[in-house]
Amino acid sequence: MTEQKKNGTTDVTDVEVQESLITYPTMFPMKIMGAAKDDFPKTVASIAKAHFDDFDASTMKVGYSRTKKYMAVSIEVFARSREQLDAMYRACTSHPDVKVVL
Repeated sequence: MTEQKKNGTTDVTDVEVQESLITYPTMFPMKIMGAAKDDFPKTVASIAKAHFDDFDASTMKVGYSRTKKYMAVSIEVFARSREQLDAMYRACTSHPDVKVVL
């Protein structure tokens, strides 16, 4: 972080990108939630495969909300970098069928 002192106080003028708390490469769990549609797991799998070429869709776990209105797809990906995970999160959150990504 770059700081500049003015009149005895410190102002932050430039904030560097925070270093990741995750050590890469690593297995990283994700839960993607959306409306309960038959093709939602396929949607999640296609997004994951676009960002992780070794993603294995057979390991996905699907759960439903109490009312069965929403579906949660749990996956685990082998993340090689923060940029790769960030790209996956952006792809998921920008998809119209995805409501929440954890």
